[in-house]
Amino acid sequence: VQLQASGGGLVQAGGSLRLSCAASGTGFNIDVMNWYRQAPGKQRELVAVITSGGSTNYADSVKGRFTISRDNAKNMVFLEMNNLKPEDTAVYSCNVVGVVVTTARYFEVWGQGTLVTVSS
Repeated sequence: VQLQASGGGLVQAGGSLRLSCAASGTGFNIDVMNWYRQAPGKQRELVAVITSGGSTNYADSVKGRFTISRDNAKNMVFLEMNNLKPEDTAVYSCNVVGVVVTTARYFEVWGQGTLVTVSS
């Protein structure tokens, strides 16, 4: 399984961006899909989670501004980010946890990060 993230960029405060992450490969079922971020000099932070059933959870710092969604048919996860703030500046990475169909073993995969820069 490989993950490919896209959608980062430079935006002014108050603006919006939409991140996408696609999982490629065969023979697996994805359970949980997550977005993390890491700002310069800070620890990695879990931003949003979405389960296979569509349940979501968010970091307090992004509640009401960010929305995570997924397309199970395409094995994709999205992060809609609105009312962006300078403190949202970070490298955003997608992460998935799933099961290999043939072995029933869990796996976890990370995508490459995409940089989001919010100017004041």
